[in-house]
Amino acid sequence: MSRVLVLNCGSSSVKWRHYDGDRVLDQGTVERIGEPGGGPADHTTAVRRILAGLDLSELAAVGHRVVHGGRTFTAPVLVDDAVLAAIRDLVPLAPLHNPANLAGIEVAREALPGVPQVAVFDTAFHHTLPEAAATYAIDRDTAERYAIRRYGFHGTSHAYVSRRTAELLDRPYEQLNTITLHLGNGASACAVQAGHSVATSMGMTPLEGLVMGTRSGDLDPAVIFHLRREGGLSVDEIDDLLNHRSGLLGLTGANDMREVLQRRAAGDPAAELAFDVYCRRITGYVGAYYALLGRVDAITFTAGVGEHAAPVRTAALAGLDRLGIAVDPARNAGDGDRVISPEGAEVTVCVIRTDEEREIARQTRAVAETG
Repeated sequence: MSRVLVLNCGSSSVKWRHYDGDRVLDQGTVERIGEPGGGPADHTTAVRRILAGLDLSELAAVGHRVVHGGRTFTAPVLVDDAVLAAIRDLVPLAPLHNPANLAGIEVAREALPGVPQVAVFDTAFHHTLPEAAATYAIDRDTAERYAIRRYGFHGTSHAYVSRRTAELLDRPYEQLNTITLHLGNGASACAVQAGHSVATSMGMTPLEGLVMGTRSGDLDPAVIFHLRREGGLSVDEIDDLLNHRSGLLGLTGANDMREVLQRRAAGDPAAELAFDVYCRRITGYVGAYYALLGRVDAITFTAGVGEHAAPVRTAALAGLDRLGIAVDPARNAGDGDRVISPEGAEVTVCVIRTDEEREIARQTRAVAETG
C-alpha cells in the first residue's frame, strides 16, 4: 500500500495531506469555513473542492481524524454504515468537531466508493487510562447514563510525539516513561508509560486541564453555579465564556502566546500574570505525572507554543532541578527536533515537532492493509 490521503476536519478548517509512502505529494489547509466573508460555506463544500483538485487514481485509502470516539472506539476502524452511525451518536460529546469529521467521511465515501475509509480517533490513544484515572467522583448511575468520564484528546499527537521521543533518544518505546506536553491553542499533558497513556489533562471534553488560548482549563465547578445564580448567565453564555473567552484571551485580550510574550517583554502586567498562570499550571501537571509514573525518562514539548516558545519551556520546568529536570539555555534557543536538557541530565527534555497527519496516515495504512 502506497498512496494515502489524510483529511483532518476541524471546526472551521480542513487540513489535508496526500502521501506516497512517507513522501508528501501535496498538502494544504482550507480555513474560515462557514465564516462570513471567509472560505467555503461548509465542510462538505470544502472537502469536495479538495478532492476535485487531486489526482487520486492510485489512492489506496483515506484516513480521517475523528475527535471523539467515546468508549465505542478504542482503535482506528474501517468505516461502514454502522461506524458512521456510531460516530453520529457521539456528536453530543463533541458538537463542534464530530459533525465536521462526519462531513469529510461522507464526501470521501461518495466520491471514492471503492477506496477504504479509515477513522482515526483523538480519544483512542487514551483508552488505556486506568479506571482510577478515567473515573470522576460523581454518582455512578448518573455518570453511566450520560457517558461522563475522562476521554482525553490530542491522542494522535501524544502517540506520535512519544514514539518520536523514543527514536530521538534511541531507546525502546516500550521501556520509556515520557511526559508529553502538547501546547498549542488547545493544550494538554499526557503521561505515557511503555507506550500507553496512563494520565492526561483533558477530560470528558477538551476544556479541562492546562490553560489554553481561549479555554480556561481546570476550574472550580462551583464557578459555573455562581455565574448562573449571581450573574444570571445562561448555560450557553457560560459555555461560550469558558471555551471561547477565557484562557490567554480572557487574561490579556490575546489568545496568541507570541503576542503575550511580546507584551510581557514590554512590561505589561496582565501579560506577565497570564504567562505565570499558564506556566504554573504546566509545572503542576509535570510534578503530578512524575509522581504517578514513579520514573520519568523524558519530557517532550510539542505543538505551536511547545515547539517555538523557549521562555514557556524554561518557566514551566523551573524549580524542578531536584527531580533531575533542567533546561539548558543554549540548547533551548535552537531549532528542530532536539534535546534541550543539559548533558547527563537525569530526565531528558526534548522539543519535537508534532505531525498528526503522519500519525493518521500510519494508522490508516495499518488498518487498511489488514482489512
